[in-house]
Amino acid sequence: MTFHSLYSFFFKGTALLCGVVLFPLSCASVGADKESDVQYWLTKGNESVKLQQQTPVKFGANSNSWQNIEIDETQKFQYVDGFGYTLTGGSVEVINRLSTAKRKALLNELFGKDKNSISISYLRLSIGASDLDGSVFSYDDLSEGQTDQTLSKFSLANDKELIAMLKEILAINPEIKIIAAPWSPPVWMKDNGKSKGGSLKPEFYRVYADYFAKYILGMKKEGITIDAVTPQNEPLHPGNNPSLFMPSDQQTDFIKGHLGPVFKSHKIKTKIVVYDHNCNKPEYALDILKDPEAYQYIDGSAFHLYEGDISALSTVHNAFPDKNLYFTEQWTGSKGTFNEDLNWHVKNVVIGSMRNWSSIALEWNVANDPQYKPHTEGGCTECKGAITVSDSENFTRNVSYYIIAHASKFVPAGSQRIASTQTETLSTAAFKTPAGKTVLIVQNGNTAEESFNIKYNGKTAPVILSGNSAATYVF
Repeated sequence: MTFHSLYSFFFKGTALLCGVVLFPLSCASVGADKESDVQYWLTKGNESVKLQQQTPVKFGANSNSWQNIEIDETQKFQYVDGFGYTLTGGSVEVINRLSTAKRKALLNELFGKDKNSISISYLRLSIGASDLDGSVFSYDDLSEGQTDQTLSKFSLANDKELIAMLKEILAINPEIKIIAAPWSPPVWMKDNGKSKGGSLKPEFYRVYADYFAKYILGMKKEGITIDAVTPQNEPLHPGNNPSLFMPSDQQTDFIKGHLGPVFKSHKIKTKIVVYDHNCNKPEYALDILKDPEAYQYIDGSAFHLYEGDISALSTVHNAFPDKNLYFTEQWTGSKGTFNEDLNWHVKNVVIGSMRNWSSIALEWNVANDPQYKPHTEGGCTECKGAITVSDSENFTRNVSYYIIAHASKFVPAGSQRIASTQTETLSTAAFKTPAGKTVLIVQNGNTAEESFNIKYNGKTAPVILSGNSAATYVF
């Protein structure tokens, strides 16, 4: 029999030979029941595979002794607002160094919804400069000794390039949501008169609340809706540049006496989210939420995970189940490895935050250059963006690109978390999307591969996941 005859016999004549050992991969494409397929994408910690689609596995009446990951869509939890990053001024600066074609392609890859995009659905901004801007600025900078009680010199001019990029992003994804936070007020409002550290003077609480309102209304005039704000990024870390020390009693007073009432008077619908710092101090958020006057203005609490445990979000949820949770920042650093960062961040930031009631999961900055710049003097010198822009035609996708992509590409805003079991080595989070798809994210923290069944509605799909890997399953 000729090769052509063999080909016709095996592939054209019948699909009955799909099970023949000689052609083990042919069943995925010949006579497959697409409704019973589990599509999945894989990233390995050794970097040999990065967000690559694999041969589908199938649901069926499988019989094996493997462990089960059971999904129960009758148990429903929080809705998801999105996954993404902070778009810093430095990110905008380096992305703008790309050629027009490369820049357009990158923005579409990050924010678009086609098969080659990762579909970021949520962004964080700094109100004024963050430490990953090229220099420190606010929207009302004055000469030393001056004040501006009426904010007559308020201007968003320093955010001109950021605003232009946000308009491009909104053209790609008009539904993207934005949370914003200040690193510092204008220095003339502070008791030390410096961008680093110090506290907000009580006599400027109302002026600072007006400053927030001017920012939100100014951005709205540009066509940019700020969905939520936090009064201060990392209020217990005054060592950054810029930064501000704002303990919980001060934040409580600022919200209940000034920010909340100012938003109400301007009919501003932007949500107020408290804290925005590490999981080791959930009492900060709890202290504010326990104040009935502040409580009425608060949508929820925001967290980072440089200290503490991600379960702190559930601590706050259990005390105030009607308030939302937000996971707003975690950075990957220049000294970290792809393997360690992939596994820790997928387990804690993506899966961990979702299993502890967060509506979002954000990594730190979108982009920087190979020297981890731009940053302010005294700002982060080791923060690695999702993208490294090396020149006008080249950029590199880093580990946080893949950390977020395993969620953002498959779990759109409006999805709802549903129940999924875990094992000692397999961390999981499951979702039902608005389109009715089921999405399961799994991180294998074992160095060896793990064999398990995805069990759903009485059906099982056998899966083998390599060690130190993350996978997203869609069916």
